[in-house]
Amino acid sequence: MPISIVIFEDNDILRESLGSMLVLHDGYKLAGTFGNALMVEEELKQIQPDLVLMDIDMPGRTGVEAVRIIRSFNKQLLVLMLTVFDDNAHVLEAIRAGASGYLLKKEIPTKLFSAIDEMLNGGAPMSPSVARMVVASLQPNSKKDLYQLTARENEILASLAKGTSYKLVAARFEISIDTVRTHIKRIYEKLQVHSQTEAVSKAINERLV
Repeated sequence: MPISIVIFEDNDILRESLGSMLVLHDGYKLAGTFGNALMVEEELKQIQPDLVLMDIDMPGRTGVEAVRIIRSFNKQLLVLMLTVFDDNAHVLEAIRAGASGYLLKKEIPTKLFSAIDEMLNGGAPMSPSVARMVVASLQPNSKKDLYQLTARENEILASLAKGTSYKLVAARFEISIDTVRTHIKRIYEKLQVHSQTEAVSKAINERLV
C-alpha cells in the first residue's frame, strides 16, 4: 500500500514540483497539497496521511507553529521540515516542537526520497549543517549559551576572528554578502558590540572561538 503524503508549502512552483515528484513515485501517494497551514488540524484529521512535508516559513502560520498543533493531537505522524536556510532561527525550535526530520530545499531533488525512507524506517534525517547545529546546541558552553549564537553565527564569528573578508565568508558558506552582513548584525546585537574589532576581541577574550 503506498505511503500517503500531504504537502504544506506556500511557494506554488515548489509545491507543484514536490507533488509531481510524489505522483511519479510508485511507493507514494499524494494525498493533498496546501499553500498554508491555517487549517492544518482540520485538514490532517480529515486526510489522515502517513507523512507530512512542511515548509518552515509560511505566511499566517509558520511550520513550527503547525508542528506544535500537529503534536497536540497526533504524536506519531511523521513531519519532514523543508527550509531554505540551514541556520534558520526556527530550526531548533521546530525540532523541539516535534519535527521528525529536516531537509534543505536545495537538496530536495537528490535527497527527498532517501529522507522520507529514512523517516519511515525510524530515522531522523537532517542535512549535515543542521545536524551540526543540533550537536552544537547540546554541547555545554556557558558563554555560548549566554549569547545564544546560532551554529552559522559561530562559524562566521570564527571566520572574522581569522581575518576572513566578507566576500570570502560568503564564498565559503555559499551565501550572499548581504546575508553575511545580516548575520554579522545579529552577532553584534547578541554580543552587544558595535564593530568587528569589538566582536572579535570579545569572542577571543571569552573563548567563543
